[in-house]
Amino acid sequence: MAELTFTYGTMAAGKSTLALQLCWQLREGRNDVALWTFGDRSSDGMVTSRIGIEAHAEAVAPNEDLSAHVARLRELEIRVLVIDEVQFASVAQVDALARLVDDDGVDVHAFGLSADFLLNIFPGSARLFAIADSAHELPLTSSCWCGRRGRCNARVVNGVVAREGDQFFFGDVSEGATHYQVLCRTHYRLGQLRALASD
Repeated sequence: MAELTFTYGTMAAGKSTLALQLCWQLREGRNDVALWTFGDRSSDGMVTSRIGIEAHAEAVAPNEDLSAHVARLRELEIRVLVIDEVQFASVAQVDALARLVDDDGVDVHAFGLSADFLLNIFPGSARLFAIADSAHELPLTSSCWCGRRGRCNARVVNGVVAREGDQFFFGDVSEGATHYQVLCRTHYRLGQLRALASD
């Protein structure tokens, strides 16, 4: 029986790395595996990992009708679909993925974030929590600068934790005026990005 699975974690927890590893391992023994991305940190049509591995993927735009993409999967007789950055998928797109599992027997492995920088669940992720056959958090997690488990993907703008802004922000934002930093719940709430100098 085909299944829809959702694997989630914070930024830098290894979601893209695991998606790429799964895709590579499956392709070692079969030729019916496809790779999609709903928005990578690099250019369209790539899944990249911060540890340096990457692979070409079919780029799918958020809110795009999946009919043409699904038709291509059927034409190529794809039986396994690996997806990165699934948090950017719309509810309708997640429902289409579920139909792909139920009606076409394609295993769908979706990887992404659960919550945004304001700690709100992405609509696509919420839908996956509701309808996926299984959802599980990555065992490897990022740590806050204090050493505690990182739970919050803080968007940092000009050195300050942002408390407003658009939910979707594409591209590699690991450095610069706008970037992301994983914080524990306490330091996210306080907006504290590093230890304070002792008196």
